[in-house]
Amino acid sequence: MDKLAKYRQLIKQLLLDHESLINRSRWQPNLETHALCDETRDRYMIFETGWWGPKRVHSTTIYVRLYKNKVYIEEDWTEDGITPVLMNAGIPREDIVLAFHPPEMRQHTEFAIA
Repeated sequence: MDKLAKYRQLIKQLLLDHESLINRSRWQPNLETHALCDETRDRYMIFETGWWGPKRVHSTTIYVRLYKNKVYIEEDWTEDGITPVLMNAGIPREDIVLAFHPPEMRQHTEFAIA
């Protein structure tokens, strides 16, 4: 299996597991977590929709994309972060870009710049 196919599979499974766990343990009945896996365009998301009392909820929890043979983490609002999970699944830090940081700040992380 080539590198990108492996990354697609790992990310997709991670997001589907996260979606299932959150929806099973949800205490707020008017919110729902969704996993969106677009393997054609290599875009992967976890997002929430629903209602919190009178307020509409629509927020991105995780947004990851594969770009230039690397994993770009565009959004990550999880408690422990998705990066350690990706690394434990076998994605090396040199293939992970913390894209939520400005490009000039990425050189100060332990991860890929771009």
